[in-house]
Amino acid sequence: MHNRILPTLIVGLIGAIVGSFSMMLYASTHFAGIAGPGNTPPSVYAAPIPSGGDDQERIISAVKRVAPSVVALNVTVNGQQVVPVDPFSQFFGQQGAPERVQRYRARASGSGFVYSRTGDGGLIVTNAHVVHPPNGANVSSIQVVFANGDRVPGHVLSENIGADLAIVKVENYTKVPPPVEIADSNKVQSGQWAIAIGEPFELKQSVSLGVVSGFNRDETIGSDGGGGEISFKGLLQTSAPINPGNLGGPLIDIEGRMIGVNQSTANPQAGAQGIGFAIPASTVRDQVAILEKNPGIHQGTNTGFIGAALQTVTPDLGVQLNYRGKGVAVAQVVQGGPADEAGLQPGDVIQKVNGQNVTTNDEVVKAIKDTKPGSTINLEVWSAGVKKLVSIKVQERPANVSDALPQQQQQDQGGQDPNSP
Repeated sequence: MHNRILPTLIVGLIGAIVGSFSMMLYASTHFAGIAGPGNTPPSVYAAPIPSGGDDQERIISAVKRVAPSVVALNVTVNGQQVVPVDPFSQFFGQQGAPERVQRYRARASGSGFVYSRTGDGGLIVTNAHVVHPPNGANVSSIQVVFANGDRVPGHVLSENIGADLAIVKVENYTKVPPPVEIADSNKVQSGQWAIAIGEPFELKQSVSLGVVSGFNRDETIGSDGGGGEISFKGLLQTSAPINPGNLGGPLIDIEGRMIGVNQSTANPQAGAQGIGFAIPASTVRDQVAILEKNPGIHQGTNTGFIGAALQTVTPDLGVQLNYRGKGVAVAQVVQGGPADEAGLQPGDVIQKVNGQNVTTNDEVVKAIKDTKPGSTINLEVWSAGVKKLVSIKVQERPANVSDALPQQQQQDQGGQDPNSP
C-alpha cells in the first residue's frame, strides 16, 4: 500500500505545480492590463497570435489582434478660397472677371493607430497629410473614432510634414486599446505577407492583402499645402492596395506587428498598378521619438543637408576634372547654402568624410543625412590639384527639396543624385 500511495502523491504534486504555473502564465498574458492594489498596469500589446494553422487563419488572427487599435480620424478644417463673383464667367472664358474670397468648411477622413498609452489617454500615429490642412486652412477639430464606437476629441501634438508623420493626442479617455506592436522593419523580407488596415470613412476593418515587394523606394508626392512636391526616400513597397481612407493606418505582418505606416499609392497614370508605399517601422519609431520630445509643426525631415549635388567620379569624369583617383565630385552647389558658405565649389572632389575614405556618392549622402542638423561634418577635398579641409555646419534637409536645389539639380544624369543633401 505504501508503494502505491507514494507515486500517486508525486504525480499529484507535479500536476499541482504545472497547473499553478499554467494559471500564472494565462493571467500574465490575458490580465496584464488589470491593476491590483498598489500596482500600475504595464503598457502591453495585444495577446500574441497562437502558433500553427495555415496562412489564412494567421492572417485572420493578425487582423483581429490589431483591428481594435486602429482608429478613424475625422478632421474638420476651416479655410478660404477665391471664387468668381459670376459663376458662369468661367464657362464663357472671361478673363479678369471679378473674384471674391469665400470661407469654406470641409471635412476629411483618414486612419491612425494607437502607438502608446499615457496616464489619461494615448498617442495616435498617422500621416501628417491626414491632419495637416491644405492651402493654409486651419484645423478646427479632430475626432478620434475607436473600434468600440467611442468618439473622442484629439489634437495634434506634433507633426513632421517632410517625414509625413504626426502624433494625435487623446486625453481624458481611459479605454485606449493596447498599442500596436512594432516589428523590426530591417528584418522584413521581400515576398512576405503584408496587410493594410484602415478605417476609411469609419468603415470598420477595411483590410487589403498583398506582399512586401520592394525596399528603399523613392516617391515624389504632391503637397496638399501648395508647397509643390515632396520627395520621400526609403519607403517600403507593397502590393497590398492602399486606399485613400487607409492612409495613416498600419501595414502589418502575419504576426500582427506593424512593419510600416500606409502612406501613398503609385500614380496609375505613370503605368503603375497595384503598388503602394509605406513608411518603414524603423523610420516611424525614430521619428515619433523625436516628435514626442519636440511638439509643434516641423517642415523638415530631421536629416542632414549641405546643399550640394554629388556625383561618383568615373574615368570619364576624372578626365574632365583632370583628376586621377577615386572620390565623389561636387556637381553643383546651392548659392547661400551650407556647402557654399564653407567654400565647397563645383569640380571639387571629396576624398574623405570625417577621416573615412569615400568612393561613391551614396556613401557621402548617407554620412551627411546621418549627421545631426547643427553639427559639423569635415570633408577632405581635392580642389584643382590642391588638397584642403572643408568643415561644413549641417542644416536640416528641407521637406521640399525642389525649393532648396536649383532646377538643373533635380535631374538624375550620369549618376548624379537629384536629392543630394
